Amino acid sequence: MNKHEQLKQFIAHNPDKVSKVVYVDPKRHQLLPLDFTAGSTQLSADIISDTFLFSEWLFKTLKEKKCKYGVGGYFEHRTLYNNKPLFNTNGEPRNVHLGVDVWGDAGTMVKAPMQGIVHSFADNNNLGDYGPTIILEHDLDGLKLYSLYGHLNTDSLLGLSEGMTIEQDETLGEVGSAEENGGWAPHLHFQLIFDMQGHKGDYPGACRLSEEENYRQNIADPNLVLRFPEQLIIK
Repeated sequence: MNKHEQLKQFIAHNPDKVSKVVYVDPKRHQLLPLDFTAGSTQLSADIISDTFLFSEWLFKTLKEKKCKYGVGGYFEHRTLYNNKPLFNTNGEPRNVHLGVDVWGDAGTMVKAPMQGIVHSFADNNNLGDYGPTIILEHDLDGLKLYSLYGHLNTDSLLGLSEGMTIEQDETLGEVGSAEENGGWAPHLHFQLIFDMQGHKGDYPGACRLSEEENYRQNIADPNLVLRFPEQLIIK
């Protein structure tokens, strides 16, 4: 059984050991799927390339659609990074997204969905980067899994130390504003990784198209943990 199947089996057999990353009330909330591919009809290139315009569009759209969060992005081939130098170095751009983004208000509380320890943390404060980032290490009945939380606020890093125990459902921090989260509209980048490959406080959140198949072996589907009810995602 490969690691992807092991993770699915663990969650299926231990649903009580996995809880919410962000608060969702299934009786009240809806979620808006967001499409940042070249074929998207949701956004123009001008809006995507301007953090202020994108933020304005995002929150206006969430309000109009009566949605709590915008969600999506797992292995999405994006145009969102076209104006970010961080993703356009050494020839081929890095435009395949490796996590799931949860777009919502700055200050949104972020929780640890599983018991674990702090693997590492850092403020990746380059333009277009993660900003404040926390990575947890989990032991799921012998399966090693890492969860990454990017674009937090700077206070989320206070008091952390590597090896610190983090309990399931413990508050990790809050979603950061554009001023502290790498220059993005407020959102959480949530990613699951089997092997950190030597990285600390950081791990690629996007890859080149030529690298996609290799990353698919190491990056698990965050939706397995997020478990947003299908009926909450509007069509």
